[in-house]
Amino acid sequence: MRVAVSFGKTKMYTGLVFNIHTNAPTLYEAKEIHQILDANPVVNELQLKHWQWIANYYMCALGDVYRAAMPSAFLLESETVIYKNDAFTDESVLSDDEFLIFEALQHQSQLTIHQIIAILGKKKVMPIVNALLEKTAITIKEEIYEQYKPKLVKYIRLHESYNSDDALEKLLEQLTRAKKQREAVLSFFQLSVTKKPIKAKDLEEKANVSSSILKSLVDKDIFEFYNIQTDRISFKGDTNDLKTLNQYQEKALTDIKETFVKKDVTLLHGVTSSGKTEVYTKLIQDVLDSGKQVLFLLPEIALTTQIITRLQFYFGNQISVFHSKYSVNERVEVWNNVLENRSKAQIILGARSSIFLPFNNLGLIVVDEEHETSYKQFEPSPRYNARDAAIVLAKMHNAKILLGSATPSLETFFNAQQNKYGLVILNRRHGNVQLPKIELIDVKEKHRKKEMTGHFSDRMLKLITEALEEKEQVILFQNRRGYSPVVECKTCGVSPECPNCDVTLTFHKFRRELRCHYCSYQRAMPNSCAACGSNTLDTKGFGTEQIELELKELFPKHNIGRMDLDTTRGKYGYQKIIGAFEAKEIDVLVGTQMLSKGLDFENVSLVGILNADTMLNFPDFRAHERAYDMMVQVSGRAGRSKKQGNVAIQTFNPYHQILQQVSTTDYAAMYKEQLQERWQYKYPPYFRVIKITLKHKDFIKVDSGIQWLFKALYRSFGENVLGPTAPAVGRIRNQYIMNLVIKIPPKQSLANTKNQITKVKNTFEAVKDFRPIRFIIDVDAY
Repeated sequence: MRVAVSFGKTKMYTGLVFNIHTNAPTLYEAKEIHQILDANPVVNELQLKHWQWIANYYMCALGDVYRAAMPSAFLLESETVIYKNDAFTDESVLSDDEFLIFEALQHQSQLTIHQIIAILGKKKVMPIVNALLEKTAITIKEEIYEQYKPKLVKYIRLHESYNSDDALEKLLEQLTRAKKQREAVLSFFQLSVTKKPIKAKDLEEKANVSSSILKSLVDKDIFEFYNIQTDRISFKGDTNDLKTLNQYQEKALTDIKETFVKKDVTLLHGVTSSGKTEVYTKLIQDVLDSGKQVLFLLPEIALTTQIITRLQFYFGNQISVFHSKYSVNERVEVWNNVLENRSKAQIILGARSSIFLPFNNLGLIVVDEEHETSYKQFEPSPRYNARDAAIVLAKMHNAKILLGSATPSLETFFNAQQNKYGLVILNRRHGNVQLPKIELIDVKEKHRKKEMTGHFSDRMLKLITEALEEKEQVILFQNRRGYSPVVECKTCGVSPECPNCDVTLTFHKFRRELRCHYCSYQRAMPNSCAACGSNTLDTKGFGTEQIELELKELFPKHNIGRMDLDTTRGKYGYQKIIGAFEAKEIDVLVGTQMLSKGLDFENVSLVGILNADTMLNFPDFRAHERAYDMMVQVSGRAGRSKKQGNVAIQTFNPYHQILQQVSTTDYAAMYKEQLQERWQYKYPPYFRVIKITLKHKDFIKVDSGIQWLFKALYRSFGENVLGPTAPAVGRIRNQYIMNLVIKIPPKQSLANTKNQITKVKNTFEAVKDFRPIRFIIDVDAY
């Protein structure tokens, strides 16, 4: 259960009781627990066990996991509450600001610090509050607030004295003059035929009266109000029969069930648009029939909007959704529903954080698009991988786990090949539609022949025009948002850079501003160069915004849409764009990697990738695997329902082996080649990788710290320590960054390695000069 504990004299924090014992601490005096906040436990034992595993495996504090797992409404912290001192009379000694607060307390019995900040319009109000305390004008008390407020809906019913028919007749006679009130009573009878509780709001609408009329009827003791607590989000939807599977899906389903007999983890390797979701629904149905819960993990919130609609059709209100675009209160409701195993939380759809929910009888976990990098959390701690943590969670619950992907990650496929996981292959698209035709366009050649219009080759434009003439839709992929990533002075070659990070600022034309995509610093686009004063500023490179504007000029009669971080900021940002595209209101959709994740649009016949080279030339041992995944996934959005789709990829190097493998969708060749390289250079899946990062605003400190660390680790691990290196962006938010990578050979004990790293870390933090440096450990950092 949660308890309130006091830190220092005035602060209150929420702790979670993890263990009950009777060993008194020897080095300090333990404090009393201030109060117990729960009547029933909010977490369960399996959950705590799983959190411990995450803390141990990913080398972070258990508190970090607890903080990441619990919805913030559960983590109460004290709010200072201020009361008026009635004995105080001499108002002349107060300054203007102090008097404002004192006056506010005449009208309100109490104020919180947040309210005072709002009243004064200042951030720093503590000195003023202190002055009022010294002048004894106010008193202070620390209170703990329950941040979750249940949503109450107001219902209305007839007062019990009117239960007999005679009483009702009298009542209607009484109200002959008050037309509106009589109307309200008659409407109430019409609504009460359904035998359901009647909402006050529904009655107002039905009788076409205002809330004041209902209130006067309540005052006359004719009606009475009462409240019922409801959840903020519930999915309507009937339970329809599941679709019948085609023979290939049927076979895949039987194979999965067979592998589940011997193995807990199975990989479903199905090409894009092979109908994996349909297979999932059949499995989910089986698990629900056995009375167990199902967790359906998705990499991207954008995806949940489409999958919800599909699953809602079959499972109706057994679905709950859990991700960060939901408000705190909505997340608390899902948490409570899962904890109490209610009927509306039998299927949980969610992004990576939903593995922390308090499941008590999990039967199946589905990890869709398991290769996705968004399953790995990088900041803040715990830096866990939701896919791997879900496998452990399934094992604790004796549940089965299904990993689905058209381009499985090398590790997963390697485990399946090694017979650790079951493997089921589904290599036919649904409805036997062929995989899209993929063609590579040589941009270098097109530039030479002057066949480029802006960033489009003549071939790309021809394909777009053909698709639009056929009333089909087009998706264009460019993994850069904004208008252009570099603004450069033609005279002196200087580019505006971010003052806090080592990156150039991205130009956003729509707002005419320069923005840093790392720390969100922004400033207006200058008219002239800050270095030499000339006004010859030129933009280099291109992002989604620029493509959108070019398309509007090239195809003025068509609707162009854009989907990137800038256009999907709101809670329903994704739904609006995806909905408009599905309703065919948008003809061409330009977007970043959000588009590559399992979305299903039936009318898309062409997918264009505008610059494939940026993905390939990236300083990361996974760059090629990721580029292959992304391009194949984006291509998979084309031609999903009737006829074969087209994919056009613009590149400066069409002979690159990865692009050749994408053009033939040859996963096996890519897998074999990448595996060969990983073995040669000692990377996962053969070697484990732990990355250590140091951050501090003083470069000299970080540099001396990393040198010391390297020597200490080199003594233990020798050649297997790589570094020290600075990452591609060496300074973010005024913090300099240095990295070390430790490789762990297959035979070396992971536990002993981690113990050794912890020892080195403790020694490092005992050195006075190194103490202010942030020390970050990232296990399986890929």
